[in-house]
Amino acid sequence: MINAGLWARIETMQIQKDQKASISPEVLFQEVSGETVLLDLASENYFGLDEVGTRIWGLLQSGSSIGETIDTLMEEYEVERATLEKDVGELLEKLVEAGLIKL
Repeated sequence: MINAGLWARIETMQIQKDQKASISPEVLFQEVSGETVLLDLASENYFGLDEVGTRIWGLLQSGSSIGETIDTLMEEYEVERATLEKDVGELLEKLVEAGLIKL
């Protein structure tokens, strides 16, 4: 379950925990050695995701909701839920702001 602090922060983006991400058709991505390189064809900008960011990207790409993504990551990583929720929220904000995903 996602805590109220994260939802208060990302509610300004109108994100719901059962919401799913839609990856922009203008984004090409390739996993390389556990990390992902994203290319936004519209802006011609490159973005990089570390191992955890790559896992989040993969879960979102597979159709997992934000809540399901966080629940899966809680099972896979030793991390405090509040920390994970904060980090996922920040990554989602950056991906939305960069136009790489829509929620």
